[in-house]
Amino acid sequence: GLTITLFSFDTPSSWFSAGSKPKSYEMGIEKGAGQNGKNAATIKSIDKKIDGFGTLMQQCIPDKYLGKKIKMSAFVKTENVSNWAGLWLRVDQKGSNQPLSFDNMGDRPIKGTTNWTKYEIILDVPNTAWLIAYGALLDGTGQIWFDNITFEIVSDFSPSTGSSYMKKSPTVDEPTNLDFEN
Repeated sequence: GLTITLFSFDTPSSWFSAGSKPKSYEMGIEKGAGQNGKNAATIKSIDKKIDGFGTLMQQCIPDKYLGKKIKMSAFVKTENVSNWAGLWLRVDQKGSNQPLSFDNMGDRPIKGTTNWTKYEIILDVPNTAWLIAYGALLDGTGQIWFDNITFEIVSDFSPSTGSSYMKKSPTVDEPTNLDFEN
């Protein structure tokens, strides 16, 4: 029988793959694919059609960022992204599935083929934060590369990106939008 070996990327230490369809992607380090011939992380689709996403991610404890606002930046390059890609950052609280703050760039997705570009996410890390999770994601087919991720504390006046769940209360003052036109 003919065996087909897939080119397999080494998983960077401290990172792991996740998402709704992680098995539809190859993820890891692509040597020499970064800027200036350095390494970069990559997520590459291996299935022809993918209804879902893969992410290469990492988690850390938030202690040094508690009560602060943080900016995560990274460089991303894409090729033939059919649906969308982005960086993402999530601040979790203990014992809840609802994050304290979250941004996956869904409101400003990276699509198609793009050169190395710097993207930023700015989020609050409330004092109740328990875990910070972050990474890059690819939804659908294509390939993305990402590199040189940095975290810094920024001024409280820096506008946050993405959506803060705290601000979006499901409770309304009175019954509203009952015809679902809004």
